[in-house]
Amino acid sequence: MADIVDHQTRSRMMAGIRGNNTKPELALRRALHARGLRFRLHSTKVHGRPDIVFFKYNAAIFVHGCFWHRHEDCPYTTSPTTRADFWQAKFEANVARDNAVRQKLLESGWRVATVWECAVRKPAQVSASAAKLSAWLCSEELQIEIGGNNACRS
Repeated sequence: MADIVDHQTRSRMMAGIRGNNTKPELALRRALHARGLRFRLHSTKVHGRPDIVFFKYNAAIFVHGCFWHRHEDCPYTTSPTTRADFWQAKFEANVARDNAVRQKLLESGWRVATVWECAVRKPAQVSASAAKLSAWLCSEELQIEIGGNNACRS
C-alpha cells in the first residue's frame, strides 16, 4: 500500500515525533515526584542519556515507546507496510542500541529499569508502575522491566 502523503510531508511528520518529554514519560515523572522521589532528567553524565536518573540509587530508567523500541507481543508494536526494509533496519538498530546501552550501564555498576509505554497509558497503570519502581529502587535487583502482556491488554 502506498503512503497517503508525499515524502516531504511524511519526513516533516516523522521529525515532529518527540524523543524527550513524551506523554508516558511525563506521567511517570509526575507519579514518581508525587511519591517524594527526586531525580535528574536525560543526564549526559550517564551513558545512553536515560529518561530518568536516580544518582542516589545508582539507577537509570528508560521509558520506551512500544512501537519504536519493539515491545514483544504488544498490540502497539505494529510495523508499517510501506518501505518495510527501511523500517525493519531502523527497528533492529533501535533494539541493538537499547541492548548495548543497558549492558554498558550494568557493567559500569548502574541498575537499569525499562518502563514500556503500554504500562503507563492509564492513570491506574501509572500509579502501579510508580509503585513498582519505588519498591525496586529500595531493593537490590539490578534490572526491572515494567509492562508485560497484562499491561498491554488492560
